[in-house]
Amino acid sequence: MGTWDIGHFDNDSAADFCAGLDEAAAGEREGVVRRALTLAADTGADDYLDYDEAVEAVAAAALVASQCPDGVPVTSAYGPDQPLPVFAADLRPLAAAALDRVVAEESELAELWDEGGEGAAWRRTVRELRDVLAPVPGPAPEALFELP
Repeated sequence: MGTWDIGHFDNDSAADFCAGLDEAAAGEREGVVRRALTLAADTGADDYLDYDEAVEAVAAAALVASQCPDGVPVTSAYGPDQPLPVFAADLRPLAAAALDRVVAEESELAELWDEGGEGAAWRRTVRELRDVLAPVPGPAPEALFELP
């Protein structure tokens, strides 16, 4: 895994995802983000979520969260260079569901962060994204954001 830091875009797969966004036609960029989120969110709880799919979902969720009222702008050099559309509001709950799946037990990304000893710190960054995406009606399932 080509990961150099804990940020949402600090790995080869996220950088490649963003490069793909830049290469997509302007009208197709929301669809690219939606597909990444849907793939992760629709992975069954008992199915194993692949590293690349999870990383793309986190990057996509960070892009959606950046457009939320409390969102943090994407300033990473590995984020997309081309302008993104204003995302449809229905991407917010989809992104939150994708993040819930990314931190779940059957996620290769979560497993790798836990094995590397940085699972708790990584989960905090994912939790911050999720809180921006779905601040209401309640908190994220706490158990998902704690180490097993």
